[in-house]
Amino acid sequence: MKLRPPLCYRNSCAHRKEVFKWPVNCNFAGSNKITLMILPIVAYGSPILRMVSKEIDKNFPGLEKLIEDMWETMYASNGVGLAAPQVNRDIRLFVVDSSQIFDNQEDEDKGKYPDEPGVKKVFINANIKSLNGREWVYNEGCLSIPKIREDISRNEEITIEYYDENFEHHTDKFNGLTARVILHEYDHIEGKLFIDYLKPLKRKLMKGKLEDISKGKVKVDYKMTFVK
Repeated sequence: MKLRPPLCYRNSCAHRKEVFKWPVNCNFAGSNKITLMILPIVAYGSPILRMVSKEIDKNFPGLEKLIEDMWETMYASNGVGLAAPQVNRDIRLFVVDSSQIFDNQEDEDKGKYPDEPGVKKVFINANIKSLNGREWVYNEGCLSIPKIREDISRNEEITIEYYDENFEHHTDKFNGLTARVILHEYDHIEGKLFIDYLKPLKRKLMKGKLEDISKGKVKVDYKMTFVK
């Protein structure tokens, strides 16, 4: 999921240290070198965005590195959430950092949402247990569908079961903007996109824009890969 414009929250050295607790390309104990990588975002039209993702276990090859790369990719792309299918991995993994929304809030919006100041979490093998509260509308965008934003209705509270990056099990409740970002990313591992919630006429009117995205006829300021 992408931050609402005109907010910008990318490539801050101070922020990167806060996120990863180490600078990029640094040495650990004078030995192993960790190099974070910005991965290309898969564009609308790729079959992987319509697949139901597979569960993984703690022995999944390169999991720690993949999670680190997903954080790096998400921040570099000005996102607040990123799912593994968006970086061409068909696994049930997504990352969320809703705190960025609150860090970039206008003064008049402060204190408006119950989940302030937001959360930063990794979700593995997530499974939504229940949707609660009223449905409410918020303007959403997606890194895989650039230049398109729409008002989407979602429940205000969720209960979700998942594993964190250390494969510790959790069942937690989230609400407000955090719940919305989680639901948006959860849709990705279920093969759904936010535009699926739009009425057929609205989808028909944006058909040309969607086709342009799938063919790479769109300009973005982050790495993308398009259907060939």
